[in-house]
Amino acid sequence: MSAPVLVVEDDAAVREALAQTLELAEFRPIPAGSFVAAKDHIARDFAGVILSDIRMPGRDGFHLLSYAREVDDELPVVLLTGEGDIPMAVSAMEKGAFDFLEKPCAPAELVAVLTRALAARRTVLEARAERARSEAGDPAARLIFGRSELAEGLRARVRRVARAETEVLVTGAPGTGISKVAEVIHLCSPRARGPFEKRASEGLGRADLAEALAAATTGSLFLDEITRLPADTQMALIEALEAGPGARLMAGSAAPLTEATLNSDLFYRLQVSAVRIPALSERPEDIPVMFRQYVAQASEQAGLKPPPVTPGHLAALMAQPWPGNARALMSAAMRFALGITEEALPAEGLGLAEQLAQVERSLLEAALRRAQGRASEAAAALKLPRKTFYDKLARHGIRPESFRD
Repeated sequence: MSAPVLVVEDDAAVREALAQTLELAEFRPIPAGSFVAAKDHIARDFAGVILSDIRMPGRDGFHLLSYAREVDDELPVVLLTGEGDIPMAVSAMEKGAFDFLEKPCAPAELVAVLTRALAARRTVLEARAERARSEAGDPAARLIFGRSELAEGLRARVRRVARAETEVLVTGAPGTGISKVAEVIHLCSPRARGPFEKRASEGLGRADLAEALAAATTGSLFLDEITRLPADTQMALIEALEAGPGARLMAGSAAPLTEATLNSDLFYRLQVSAVRIPALSERPEDIPVMFRQYVAQASEQAGLKPPPVTPGHLAALMAQPWPGNARALMSAAMRFALGITEEALPAEGLGLAEQLAQVERSLLEAALRRAQGRASEAAAALKLPRKTFYDKLARHGIRPESFRD
């Protein structure tokens, strides 16, 4: 079936001419005389691309571009510009337009640009479909919450490590859910039907280790806080691993691992497949998703209807540092679901502008923290033009150099 192109042009004659050109090139034009007429066709699952004039009465091409990027920031928008509108078109490219063409444009040039745009669109939709297929019933998708790039990266890393048969090290700040992520790795692995045994490393003797390894023979053994494993038991563990095959070893640690804190043979074995869980302070944009999920879970367990979560409450949550990470957020969600009154959160009672400012500040700081103070990299991660990014930093009094090591 021919690929659809949404043609948005207020001039009826030009619109018809563009449609004819596209039909001859075996595209499927969808003509629209205004943004209002085009709006209903713009959707995240739209299989085509958009070709739009910049200058239109009412809502122009810039408004259409902004709307399309809100719906799907990977939906290509090609803009048509008059002779004197080149600076406007360049500005549109900075705002995310796929390309622009100067009117009147040669049919061959128009077809070439739209062909590239449609190829890019197909690649995006195929990748999404593949991801949806791979994540259907996928424990990583069901049990690791968040929509940030860091959350996506964590899920991808979990899936890659799960497929291997190497030992696994899971690290993260206290409260990030180290044992939970280790269990998700097990559930994503070929050993998922086998047992997942958990033991605390501190005070674990040789006999206890042998019992745990035997219980986890066809599955995985998770040793929490591996640096606390007694030295003699570390030696026994290395011997068991070298004897193999048997239980798959997974270790967790909230403390940094070094050769000084762990037997060197065990240390290097665990470095092969390491998974680091990012702290909430690195990805505040995930807090609303996680909080709503925890509230839903707590409400279901208590047999209650989930209470509404206001934007003000979410803004207040995002503005907090959360040193206790997911564990602390889960605890707050449980209290919220049970209607247990807490002290007023910082953003409660603030106006919308103040709440949005708190959220914006937390996102800017998180991006700089991830980029280790590199402003250009942080701006790119937030999909902001550099000038806009620096303006926002100045407004909040944020200095990139304070995030450098």
